[in-house]
Amino acid sequence: MSEFRIYTRGGDGGETSLLYGVRVLKSDLRIEVIGTIDELSAVLGITRTIESDKHFCDIICRIQKELINFLSEVAAPDGSRCYITQENVNRIELDIDESGDGLPRLTEFVIAGEGKVSAFLHLARTICRRAERRLVELKQIDQKLSPTLLMYLNRLSDLLFVLSRSKKSNNVSAQYPL
Repeated sequence: MSEFRIYTRGGDGGETSLLYGVRVLKSDLRIEVIGTIDELSAVLGITRTIESDKHFCDIICRIQKELINFLSEVAAPDGSRCYITQENVNRIELDIDESGDGLPRLTEFVIAGEGKVSAFLHLARTICRRAERRLVELKQIDQKLSPTLLMYLNRLSDLLFVLSRSKKSNNVSAQYPL
């Protein structure tokens, strides 16, 4: 039998652990934020597996690594970890500017489904927005959370939108006039 077990039975009663052994209900808002960020990273991982553009994949992989830091910061109930910085926000803004260069001005609503990568990026964007909404709720309860976390998610959803526009298939158009 393996010495490593993934199961601990510690969550069988509906609780889980944050950093430093603090126990909370699995329905805790902090766990909801963490789970939503985890979901976002998983969808970004799927997106990376179906795209061959190295620069694109490097951006997504960097974001996934930053999301791990994001999770760690949210999981510290005492506000002791600050991994997401203004520098991370600035880097995403640069990504937005670079990825948006050459895209046509928006004159119509974009409908998801203009290609696999684009569709997964739209899904990631909506998950990111949900994480942002949950984080706003958590921030009202926990003032120790860095305001940079909200800025990061806000910029990240913008980046995912811009990337989705840049990855749409040329032969598919699903737009609706503004």
